[in-house]
Amino acid sequence: HPHKPDAQGGTCVWSSFAVDRGPGMTILSIYIPYFNLVKNLTSAFPNVHSISQFHQKAPAVCCCSKAQSGQKYADPFKLGWRDLKGLYEDIRKELFISTTDLKEMAEYYFDGKGKALRPIIVVLMARACNIHYNNSRDMQASQRSVALVAEMIHTASLVHDDVIDDASSRRGKHTANKLWGEKKAVLAGDLILSAASMLLARIGNIAVTTILSQVIEDLVRGEFLQLGSKENENERIAHYLEKTFNKTASLIANSCKAVSVLGCPDPVVHEIAYQYGKNVGIAFQLIDDVLDFTSCSDQMGKPTSADLKLGLATGPVLFACQQFPEMNAMIMRRFSLPGDVDRARQYVSESDGVQQTTYLAQQYCHEAVRQISKLRPSPERDALIQLSEIVLTRDK
Repeated sequence: HPHKPDAQGGTCVWSSFAVDRGPGMTILSIYIPYFNLVKNLTSAFPNVHSISQFHQKAPAVCCCSKAQSGQKYADPFKLGWRDLKGLYEDIRKELFISTTDLKEMAEYYFDGKGKALRPIIVVLMARACNIHYNNSRDMQASQRSVALVAEMIHTASLVHDDVIDDASSRRGKHTANKLWGEKKAVLAGDLILSAASMLLARIGNIAVTTILSQVIEDLVRGEFLQLGSKENENERIAHYLEKTFNKTASLIANSCKAVSVLGCPDPVVHEIAYQYGKNVGIAFQLIDDVLDFTSCSDQMGKPTSADLKLGLATGPVLFACQQFPEMNAMIMRRFSLPGDVDRARQYVSESDGVQQTTYLAQQYCHEAVRQISKLRPSPERDALIQLSEIVLTRDK
């Protein structure tokens, strides 16, 4: 069964499952015997008796929190925010709109209370690539603009997701669709996307425009994948990971690639940046799906078990289904019968679904660290390594 990551690095056991479709796009597909790989996972964690215990133990498994010198890495958020002062004010300036209603809606999510994870990763990657290429301590204005574009595309996707899901809360407050109605919320999301497109055009780099345009296509593809489900059990995890790439990881991967293109002409560096973003992005979403089962709504700022209520089978459910085949019928009917959600939650709690999903996230983070470690050492590169552990150990 899969080996644990070691401190020295090494090939990620899941990397063989990643199949490139082309230079700008990756589809995650899983070799069918994959499920056999995880059957013995519990033996790897003999002291784990509950979901919460496992989640607390996760940092002990990931050995990337310290530099080889033994020094603790810099706080990636503090380091990243040095280049992001005025981030949300700058985004609001991009949303220059005369219609009061539309302006209020478009600015609603840019209140500075989000994690800003994507812009942080983007500016850290920009500096790491600049230092790697010519030891430059400067960051280009165009690279910072990519961080704004990434946050705007992400936020527009949240506004549209909330409409599709009929969600009532996001980041601890009411959603735009609940406050202004679905029709206006759709238009607000469109407006944010159009402002992001204008900013992207002003960067004036055709390659970067192409790379970030791919993100918007992937977001739509991911949403379509989420609307469907696979009857074949062996195809479900591939379908789930492809959806996860499209909906979450593509934005991070392609934003990282975009700033590397602006800062360095070497395609090898572009691929390192892309692979780091892809792997961290998938891990981030896997942990998000775990937290849907392990966190209370106060921590997450949104209702837990939200995915089950939407009829979605995420990692913990798909792994639980391997131990409890009776879940198949529930997955296919998208947990639509009375009691399905509660029963599915119970099956997940009695299974190794959360542990296996967390373990899979660790493998993706391990691969992200392996990739970024190819760059020349710098505080920003080390902060990106530290960020991969923060992704694994967060509780909201």
